[in-house]
Amino acid sequence: MGVVEGYDFCGWATKNDLLCTDGRTIRDNAFAEQDGEKVPIVWGHNHNSVKDVLGHAILENVPGKGVRMYGFLNDTEEGKHAKESVKHGDVTKLSIYANRLKQNGGDVLHGVIREVSLVLAGANPGATIDCVMAHGDDYDDAMVVESEDFELRESATPEILHNDESQEGDEMSHEDETIEDVFNTLNDKQKEAVYALIGFIQESDGKDEDMKHNVFDTDEKEEKNVLSHAEELEIFADAKKFGSLRDAVLAHAAMDSNGNVVDYGVADLEYLFPDAKALNNEPDFIKRDTDWVAKFKGAAKKVPFSRIKTTHANITEEDARALGYIKGKRKKEEVFTLLKRKTDPQTIYKKQKADRDDISDITSFSYVNFIRKEMDGMLDEEVARAGLVGDGRSASSEDHISHDHIRPIWTDEDLYTIKTLVSINSGATQDQKTTAIIEQIIRARKNYKGSGNPTFFTTDDFITDCLLIKDSMGHYMYDDISKVATKLRVKEIVPVPVMENLTRVVNGVTRNLVGILVNPADYAYGADEGGKKSFFEQFDIDFNQEKYLLESRCSGALIKPFSAIAVEQIWVAGFITEGEDPTTSILGKNVADLQEDILIDDRAIEGSLKYVTGYTGYSETTELQSGNFLALKFTPAVGATTTVELLGGSTGPVTVDPSTNNVVVRVANNNQKIKVVSTVNGESVTKTYSLRLLELEKG
Repeated sequence: MGVVEGYDFCGWATKNDLLCTDGRTIRDNAFAEQDGEKVPIVWGHNHNSVKDVLGHAILENVPGKGVRMYGFLNDTEEGKHAKESVKHGDVTKLSIYANRLKQNGGDVLHGVIREVSLVLAGANPGATIDCVMAHGDDYDDAMVVESEDFELRESATPEILHNDESQEGDEMSHEDETIEDVFNTLNDKQKEAVYALIGFIQESDGKDEDMKHNVFDTDEKEEKNVLSHAEELEIFADAKKFGSLRDAVLAHAAMDSNGNVVDYGVADLEYLFPDAKALNNEPDFIKRDTDWVAKFKGAAKKVPFSRIKTTHANITEEDARALGYIKGKRKKEEVFTLLKRKTDPQTIYKKQKADRDDISDITSFSYVNFIRKEMDGMLDEEVARAGLVGDGRSASSEDHISHDHIRPIWTDEDLYTIKTLVSINSGATQDQKTTAIIEQIIRARKNYKGSGNPTFFTTDDFITDCLLIKDSMGHYMYDDISKVATKLRVKEIVPVPVMENLTRVVNGVTRNLVGILVNPADYAYGADEGGKKSFFEQFDIDFNQEKYLLESRCSGALIKPFSAIAVEQIWVAGFITEGEDPTTSILGKNVADLQEDILIDDRAIEGSLKYVTGYTGYSETTELQSGNFLALKFTPAVGATTTVELLGGSTGPVTVDPSTNNVVVRVANNNQKIKVVSTVNGESVTKTYSLRLLELEKG
């Protein structure tokens, strides 16, 4: 045979002179007449449908070795899948199906290979060729030979895999049971079948055998209930597990379409069940809560032009004030500045497409209306999101909505958005954190210069924290969110899901967005007549597809100075967390020699201070070496500077050494207070602790 080219894979279809598990041996040149012949490639010897044909193989007889095959897989979906499985190494074994056998005892001298199959596993892991014979009432001896010496065309190192559960290492659960004992477990009908099978095999020895039917021949008799040799091996392997050949045979009697054994009733009974019925013809959307979109974008000002320009005259400066006149003096002209800003539009869009065949097959609802509803909702949410907090995409992304075209209130210029920063101690409780935010919003409210009563757009987490605040008696302070709105002096509080976990970094400090206080009427969306939201539908005749586009060309910006307040929170560490460990040595004294039972809460320090003398490590001045000393430990703060000052004392603030994060102060009396200031990048938090609960030992 000449050189075969263009094949997808190759391998040994069978090898010579190796003993098969049923005692037969394929001898050299048994299939020599098929050298160069083309036979079909199928999956697992399935002959039920033309779809089972995956391609074809060119056979090459190799004297002294066996038969090689060169596989060409077709372009059907099944063929492509098989090609990928072979290429990926998922399928690595071959098997042949042969009939018209001539035998001499157990030696196969001649036969005809009808097909080559891709299979998952060989039958005998101890050899490179495994023989599986198909025996049945409708077959003369037909032979299945499985080979594990298989290589991809792209691979230079073929793999040999062995995976057969019926190998000799398995042991039967009943070691003393003989073949006679197993045979006696069969009923009369089953014994007659065994007798017939043995007689059939004896009669076929040495004869020219021809399979009576397979899908590749034109014989008239139909193949029925054939038990292949591979299935026989599986039954006998199961007999070892069950301890009874009868139970193993019965276990293989009926199986459903998933391969599960059915020992009663009707297999695949679910085929008779009625089809499931949809509760809703049109699918529901799984989406974020978008009620806030109508309350922000729906209430915003709409202008019929896309380029928005705002001009403001600043008359808050000193030079703009009215002046008193003194007779004989020259009157002065006032001076004030003009400020202007221009915002250009940007196109924002949603695009979809679908195969016309699929649209035609959907009869229970209108696909076009369904997809239009989705595009409308998502476009409105994106435009509202860009105007409130920005679209969240990187500025370098080609999908980014530029902050120069739709200006987000959160990060807008200070002339329009007031930035209110709430500094929270890292050791604060949730109630303390939420209370601090509420107090800061109330204080910042005086700076609001927008229209009417604003709305507070915030997160569900902050709303929950507000409702969970308790007073000193353990009672909830707010039983309704409207009471929190009254406290904050806002029209209503609106949860915005896209606000969750939003942060930005300013001067190296991470700021967490709490909420935005604004009247949406002070935010304007501008669009020309042609830039309003427009829907386009087009049919692509080349690909038989419907294409849809929804877009809007618009701009957006605040149009009133100081018309919004963005509330942000930062964590600041460095406050007192506890009294220093008693075993720690500070400035030459153990903490246990200075104090005991020190407890610290958010406002006060309590416990006992011992009277100490000769504390030379604290001071070189003799009179300052005796007295009551308090040792405190602080939470480390990355980049923070922490100072401690004893109010009512003679010394000023002391900076905490970041290498030890502790400090010692000399307390004169318990009417004094300790002031702690922690500063990160110019942002400071101050806490004052009372010492009235301290007990001072007398000297």
